[in-house]
Amino acid sequence: MARKIAILGDIHANIDALSVVLRDCQEQGVTEYLCTGDVVGYNACPHECLAWIRELGCPVVKGNHDHYVASEQNLEDFNPAAAAVVEWTRDQLDAEEIAWLRDLPFSVTDKGITIVHSTMDRPENFGYVFDHQQAETNFIQQKTPICFHGHTHCPMIYEKQMNGIYRIDPQDIQLKPGRKYFINVGSVGQPRDGDPRATYVIYDPLARQVQFRRLAYDIETAQARIRAAGLPERLAERLAYGQ
Repeated sequence: MARKIAILGDIHANIDALSVVLRDCQEQGVTEYLCTGDVVGYNACPHECLAWIRELGCPVVKGNHDHYVASEQNLEDFNPAAAAVVEWTRDQLDAEEIAWLRDLPFSVTDKGITIVHSTMDRPENFGYVFDHQQAETNFIQQKTPICFHGHTHCPMIYEKQMNGIYRIDPQDIQLKPGRKYFINVGSVGQPRDGDPRATYVIYDPLARQVQFRRLAYDIETAQARIRAAGLPERLAERLAYGQ
């Protein structure tokens, strides 16, 4: 049976974006799902997004917002807007939902595919990958040919060849034998690469193809939900600009 795997990440409680993405997954014939974490944070529908992701029954890894919501750690290293939403989200979820977030693993490897929220070297530290040196640190620990991640909200491909590491702008790509790939799937709920559309990836293991999907969604409704919840205005405004 042909497999099509959708990799979703950085949903950030944006039910309006997630609904469009999941509808597109069905239309594209997706058979399996993976989630690179941060189901909650920034937006106003954490309960609904958690429920939908859990209904998929797919592997999910822990993002930094998932971690902070579930751990009740000090939020000094978060910006004030993000910290405000973490505290608000803690009050929206019940004990069972909090426990589910707390128990998420930092990485998952299955059938030759790895998923992680940030990096493979120290996933619990939630480091960022923005350059070749940071990608190389990840590749040292990456045991599978392909690893999908998120965290930066900016889709990107790093390819490791015998003669070095190459950064490739997000595009549909044919994976080549003997190489490793570290692929940022972008963000469903809060893109930051200047394109406000929801982003996710479809991977076809048999054809060894990766496809980036960009989808328009009802941003105004998502903004209205943020404002109605009393969350920081900046979080509503940035959705329209993809920043």
